[in-house]
Amino acid sequence: MLFFQSFRRGAGALSIGIAGFLALPILWVAASLAQPAGDAWRHIAATLLPAYVANTAILVALVACGVMSIGVLAAWLIASYRFPGARLLEWALALPLAMPAYVMAYAYTDWLQFTGPVQSALRAATGWQAHDYGFPEIRSLGGAAVVLALALYPYVYLIARTAFRDLPRSSLEAGRLAGHSAWGTFWRVALPLARPAIAAGTTLALMETLADFGTVSYFALEVFTTGIFKAWLAMGDRVAAAQLSSCLLGFVVLVLALERASRGRAAFHATAAAKPVPPQQLRGWPAALACLACALPVLLGFVIPAAILLELAAADPQARWGVRLLGLVGNSFTISGVTALAAVLLALVMAYAARLSRSRAAQAANRVAALGYAMPGAVIAIGVLVPLARLDNWLAGLVEDLTGAPSGLLLTGTIAALVYACLVRFLAVALQTTEAGLARITPSMEDAARSLGASPAAALARVHAPLIARSLAVAALLVFVDVMKELPATFALRPFNFDTLAVEAYHLAKDERLAEAAVPSLVIVLVGLVPLVALTRRYFQATRS
Repeated sequence: MLFFQSFRRGAGALSIGIAGFLALPILWVAASLAQPAGDAWRHIAATLLPAYVANTAILVALVACGVMSIGVLAAWLIASYRFPGARLLEWALALPLAMPAYVMAYAYTDWLQFTGPVQSALRAATGWQAHDYGFPEIRSLGGAAVVLALALYPYVYLIARTAFRDLPRSSLEAGRLAGHSAWGTFWRVALPLARPAIAAGTTLALMETLADFGTVSYFALEVFTTGIFKAWLAMGDRVAAAQLSSCLLGFVVLVLALERASRGRAAFHATAAAKPVPPQQLRGWPAALACLACALPVLLGFVIPAAILLELAAADPQARWGVRLLGLVGNSFTISGVTALAAVLLALVMAYAARLSRSRAAQAANRVAALGYAMPGAVIAIGVLVPLARLDNWLAGLVEDLTGAPSGLLLTGTIAALVYACLVRFLAVALQTTEAGLARITPSMEDAARSLGASPAAALARVHAPLIARSLAVAALLVFVDVMKELPATFALRPFNFDTLAVEAYHLAKDERLAEAAVPSLVIVLVGLVPLVALTRRYFQATRS
């Protein structure tokens, strides 16, 4: 008994220690505001910061409008009606999650630019010259907002669809009895009841918008993420980059606060006996309009960009299909695989330790460690690199004092630093999935294992881990795909001459070699597509039952 209590206390301390280690980069960035301002920061604050604030705020507002409009409409139609193609569109509407926003930006730029097929066909059909017509510029703040909205609306769709499907029949019938039409019931009853879910999905989309680097950098927009790298790489001032990162953290906190304020005290519950509303069958032109409204996001957010990439990759004989691509795939799989394995192991230890110790401190520490998912990759890269460089310099000096020979940098620019940053960014994905799996195991399992003489560690290895093996596999898969798509942290922290698919696609697109960028972009999409289809179809089958 004494051993078990000591193990419980040790487990809680271990969980807190791991969480603190993963929270260090975020805490360092937040503390950078207290450092003295240098010349670079004074220049940024006086000339560039207003543009960063304004453009980031406008981009966030536009994306919020876009993802709510697309996601809520599609969710309501899928949850409330049946029309031709509804079963296929139900899971196909989630496909844009496999298409990173920066990949979509590359595809649409090739398609919509002046020399692209759309404007070329327009000039050929009308005989117009360049000065005879106006065409929306894809490389603009509005273009970035459209691309990000098409890539991120599934966050709202997936959560809102579940909320609409779980609405009790009595609530909607009350709206009909009050004289509201079908759309009146949607606006007056269903939408207010689903507001917390819509706010949660929109917040996730906005977190990804603030974290985006590939799209805004490719479109040359003056926002916080591009400003961070400009201060870091162009101005050579890492402290200024960290201080700019802390300002971006302020945007993250503001978005989270707005999400909480939008929900207010709202708390809507459906009783277990409440019956959901059966979907209504649509026919004729209403069915055609509903099908069109749900098919357009899939076409614009996945089918058309994928088709553009395939056409570019197949048409250009210089597209990189050879040994170089295999090396990029190997590098990407190495980083993603190591991070996924480490994330699952750490999540399992942290979740089990918090469960075993029953300590509020351990549970709170796990929540702090999960905050990294809300932090942009650029912020985490700064939070990792600057303290790591100082630690490296201290270690190098120590080794030189002891051995008399210079050792160079031991951690900066290594795979270990990159994996650490990815763990800080994506541990929350593995932690939430693992905690959900453990929550389904009755607490009496620990008592049964202890009565048989098994230590808590043995119970975890022999009892709990096999029971939640499927949850652990899902967690590893999700982290793997997220790391494959991650650009800013990989771009900043990768070892020398160690490019990944995301970095290669970004470099080729920046050099206007879009056909060559299509190949690594397609591989990223394909890697993300397989688990997305499997998980979403399984999810929808479960929610229907």
